[in-house]
Amino acid sequence: MSTPDTIVHLLRHGEVHNPDGVLYGRRDGFHLSVLGHRMAQRVSETLDKRDIVHVRSSPLERAQETAAPTAQSLGLDVVIDPRVIESSNIFEGQRFSASRSIVREPSVWWHLRNPFKPSWGEPYREIVARMMSAVHDARIAAQGHEALVVSHQLPIWTTRLAAEGRSFLHDPRKRHCTLCSITSLHFVGDTITRISYSEPAGDLIPVADRNATFSSGTGATPAEERG
Repeated sequence: MSTPDTIVHLLRHGEVHNPDGVLYGRRDGFHLSVLGHRMAQRVSETLDKRDIVHVRSSPLERAQETAAPTAQSLGLDVVIDPRVIESSNIFEGQRFSASRSIVREPSVWWHLRNPFKPSWGEPYREIVARMMSAVHDARIAAQGHEALVVSHQLPIWTTRLAAEGRSFLHDPRKRHCTLCSITSLHFVGDTITRISYSEPAGDLIPVADRNATFSSGTGATPAEERG
């Protein structure tokens, strides 16, 4: 008897209200911006006809708020899963801007010594291990159907790198994981056979934020309104 195919969609949260440019990491109190809620609603409209029978989310507010419209539309409860939380980072709580670059500050050079692990935060392998544990639980819960897991950029991107057998060493500005993007893991049994990627809210992302490693939510004009 063949095992039915299952898809686990990894959804990054929407834009966060963060006008001060704080690297918020796992901190509480960072909610979606008005635009972020629009992004979440767009995702809900995109996924409304999908065969999603299971939704789980990171415990952080921005992830739960992103999951809510889709879960409500589909009549599903959201399972809160700490395993898909944002990665830890020693720079959490600091403010960054276009004029401030970490690598120019001698005080942090020691923390940047090993980009393969990385030395400034949670090891990539540990991120992937917890993410894949949650992904497989979601796959089992949705066997033969589809599941939605709402997480964060680095956990989603490292999971994709691992699934594709690629090195963890990468330029954060070149991650294919924009706000409210969907990285879909296609399973046959417990094996990933294909990975697809889409950006249902891509036209809502401010042009300057498309390659940002965290959401500033400064109220910039979305791409769709710039022409």
